[in-house]
Amino acid sequence: MNCIIVCDKPWTKQLASAFNNYHSANIFVISKKELFSYDYLNKVSPDYIFFPHYSYQIPEMIYKNFECVVFHMTDLPFGRGGSPLQNLIEKGIYKTKMSAIKVTGEIDAGPIYLKRNFYLYGSAEEIYLRSSQLIYDMIVDIVKNKQKPYPQTGEVTIFKRRKPSDSDIKFLSTLEQVYDYIRMLDADGYPLAYLETDKFRFEFSRASQKCDYIIADVKIFKKAE
Repeated sequence: MNCIIVCDKPWTKQLASAFNNYHSANIFVISKKELFSYDYLNKVSPDYIFFPHYSYQIPEMIYKNFECVVFHMTDLPFGRGGSPLQNLIEKGIYKTKMSAIKVTGEIDAGPIYLKRNFYLYGSAEEIYLRSSQLIYDMIVDIVKNKQKPYPQTGEVTIFKRRKPSDSDIKFLSTLEQVYDYIRMLDADGYPLAYLETDKFRFEFSRASQKCDYIIADVKIFKKAE
């Protein structure tokens, strides 16, 4: 059996390396978007293509000719759409499901192979690293047991992809909200939680919540005149 893992995020390196000692399938890893081509896939002829954390659109020619599986950090059909981690934490949801779904023409609407419980504690970077281990286990389950996907059922809710301006914490009213904003955006490639004055921008990371205050690292930038 041939499988491809498409992983273009820093925390998915751990996932890719975990398969070094996995012998039940031939695992090919694609870590750069430009290498993800139909011609290459055709040569490998994969039984599955797994997308642990992939932000780009998957071409129709690919998902219609290969079995493509994406992982989404919500209990689908709740929370279809962008920025699932941040949208969940912003809503005060700290226990979710990791859903493995078949790619179709509609975003996050494909049939489900399996779901696993997942908790959203720690920084975004820590959460994504933990999710890599869970996704590894789910991939092994799908490959080993040849899981068949089943249709989604229940009420559909849609999440909107967050914009960098949504990281502004000036409108928050509680310390809990501030702590959640800082940690849920604290990962490589994400716009950090921030505050701005007329002349400066303050970006926050590595938050630690105490009884009645928060400790965090801050970068201070002077804004362009």
